[in-house]
Formats: sequence, C-alpha cells, structure tokens
Amino acid sequence: MSSTETTPPARTVASTQSEMTEVILPNDANILGNLLGGRLMHFMDLTAGIAAYRHSRTYVITAAMDHIDFIHPVHVGSLLILKSSVNRAFTASMEVGVKAWTEDPLTGGLVHVASAYLVFVAIDKDGKRLHVPQVQPETADEQRRYADALLRREHREAEGVRRKEERRVAAAQDDAGTSEPQSN
Repeated sequence: MSSTETTPPARTVASTQSEMTEVILPNDANILGNLLGGRLMHFMDLTAGIAAYRHSRTYVITAAMDHIDFIHPVHVGSLLILKSSVNRAFTASMEVGVKAWTEDPLTGGLVHVASAYLVFVAIDKDGKRLHVPQVQPETADEQRRYADALLRREHREAEGVRRKEERRVAAAQDDAGTSEPQSN
C-alpha cells in the first residue's frame, strides 16, 4: 500500500449487507437429495464476497474460510437463503459473517442450516492490497460481532505462526533425513 493512500470513511454494517436466495435443484445435490457441502460453501463465498465488495468498493479476493458449521441438511426443492455482513475491517482485510437458512417453499418455515466466517482482502486491478474503510457497528449485535472478529483474527494469526513453525521444523527434518511419513 502506498504511503499516500488514505483510508476511506467508515461504513455501516447495514450499508453493505448482502442477501441471496437459491432454489436447490438435483444438480446441486448428492445421491441422498441433500445439497453438497462444497456447493453450500460456494454460495456462502459468493454472498460474503458481495458484502466485502460493497464495503471496500474495489476488487476482493477470498483469503480464508475461517470456520463453517453445517447444522442441518438442505433438501432438493428447498429455498436456500444466505445473508452476509462485514463484521470488522482491518487495514486491507475484512471478516464477513454468513448465515444460511432453508425455507420450505410450501409452508414458509425457516431452519438455520449453516454459518461461516470468511476473510477477504481488497486489491486493485494489479493485485496490490488496498486500504478498506472501517466498520461502524450500530446495534448491540453488530458491536458484539465487531469485538468477536478481533478475537478470531488473533486466533488465526496465532495459528498461522504455529503452522509456519511446524513447516520449518518439518523442512529441517527433511534436510537432515530424519522425518518419517505421517498419517492423518
């Protein structure tokens, strides 16, 4: 980021939220007639990406899917409703929360089926990171999500340090010829 780049004014959570609805068709499902997990992740990535794009008003790339919970299956013929919002913005990255529900099209009944946190990075057309506006939480729920996002970021950073050290140790063992294959 250039030293002359300024951070844009803060944006409210409500001003950048995204919502998407999909009808689940047989090509979206496994042999049991349930939505494929990877397809659900794809829908979540799209919905979250739109919120990040609206917030940053520039290109965004998915940096991480921090956590996802598959709570309930989504059946063929159901409506899938996804809602996303930017929980917190950092220098060039944003954490976006996504929640998904299934709606029975005949009764209108809603069931929470999945939740996830994704991290996006704002970039220009050349792939250079850009500053993003800060989030201005307004409601108690938005303030809670804003605070929790910092805790999740600290956890992601600590996990990144741990993994880097693990790779360093493994590489040193490979160089010394002392490593053994590990099974997961």
